[in-house]
Amino acid sequence: MTATPPSFKKLPRLTTPSVQSIQDPSSAQQLPKGRLGLDELRSAVKAGWVDTVVLALPNLQGQLKGKRYGARHFIDRVANGSAEMCKYILATDIDMTPVDGFDLTSWETGYEDVAVVPDLASLRMVPWLPRTALVLGDAFGPNGQPVDVAPRQILRDQLTQLAAHGLHAQVGLETEFVLYRGAYTKAMRVGAGGLRPTSEDNLDYALDHSPAMDRYFRRLQSALSRAGMPVEAIKTEGASGQVEITFPYGGALSACDRHLVFKHAVRALAGMTATFMAAPETGVASGLHVHISLTRSGNAMLPTPDGQLSLMGKQAVAGLLSALPGLAPLYAPNVNSYKRYMPGSFAPTRMTWGFDNRTCAVRVVGHGDGLHLEVRLAGADANPYNAVSAVVASITHGLDKSPDLPPACPSNAYESADAVSVPVTLDRARSAFRHSPIARAAFGVDVVEHFARLAQIELDHHRTVVTDAEQERWFTRA
Repeated sequence: MTATPPSFKKLPRLTTPSVQSIQDPSSAQQLPKGRLGLDELRSAVKAGWVDTVVLALPNLQGQLKGKRYGARHFIDRVANGSAEMCKYILATDIDMTPVDGFDLTSWETGYEDVAVVPDLASLRMVPWLPRTALVLGDAFGPNGQPVDVAPRQILRDQLTQLAAHGLHAQVGLETEFVLYRGAYTKAMRVGAGGLRPTSEDNLDYALDHSPAMDRYFRRLQSALSRAGMPVEAIKTEGASGQVEITFPYGGALSACDRHLVFKHAVRALAGMTATFMAAPETGVASGLHVHISLTRSGNAMLPTPDGQLSLMGKQAVAGLLSALPGLAPLYAPNVNSYKRYMPGSFAPTRMTWGFDNRTCAVRVVGHGDGLHLEVRLAGADANPYNAVSAVVASITHGLDKSPDLPPACPSNAYESADAVSVPVTLDRARSAFRHSPIARAAFGVDVVEHFARLAQIELDHHRTVVTDAEQERWFTRA
């Protein structure tokens, strides 16, 4: 590791809640649990409870990338400074292939480093890794300014724009994924003769899970609780092997932070294969539903005193319907993402809204002060920071511009032929995103071009790849 740049030694830090603890019955010692402050980390290291700290920088695809540090080295050299990581973490495809076309970094500039500053407010234990704590980091350039295309920074910028209205976003994420038996390899097919879901039946709302699934749910729920991330609910869904997990409301940034840590736990604890593809198989759709409410001085702003949707709530819905069609690469980033948008899939196909209507893109749900919006567009494959950024930017657009609000949809939104269609391919979505004045105003040209380039890389990859479906349909018929 190179020396800490002087400009990162006095960055402001957020305060961190006090750590909780659990008692180890075999030793009667207090073991660290959940969120940690730096002093608590020092105590845990001194006691031998922690020997490793993982510093993770969320990448464009919503994965944790970074380095493992000896805990003492992290405390002495990194915690109050920064670490160096290659910039291409924020400018590469899912395979971590160095590719041209990004302004952030390239072969011409030598793929230089960024400084990654630990956000100590995110420091927590991760019980699925022995004696390990994890902290998320933020990327800074050589000028000491945040890297504007880093997903955490994109969301911070959108929250700042919303705060100009005196508003704060509270977010709860509800995500679906599919569990398959066994371990996945690239040579293995999914489906007949290959990887099979952990259940074959429709187990939506079922309470008679197999012993293997029950054990997994218990391990996951316990591990997340000990990481300071208690779940609100776990349920199985309609597709074979599909699971839905809901987390309690919280700040938008911390909700997204927790989501990435949660995905890490899902894979580490599975003993099987978990996928967050939006459409892992034909006819299967997994979403990432963004539940969002707005507060001002602690007061809920979306409902009226009698529990109806307020004028601000209507402006927020209008902004979502107006802006989100042009922001699709932020919540549907891959070619596969668009195969989820099918009638009857519970994924929206039209930009509609309604009260407690799951066929709509925006569902108004809840009662009294709990009235809020559920945005159902993002797939399980979405980077949560980008998806929530798109939602917040659209709401801010609605507050700024007051676009017209169409009537609420009281019936089957799949039959709303007059409503704007959800983008049907990544190619069309990318073009709309690049040319969207709303996207450019909200995110800036640099961010728009950066994620448009990422979408083009995905399109270029799929353009020349022959799929199993093509072979099955045409191999003996062409």
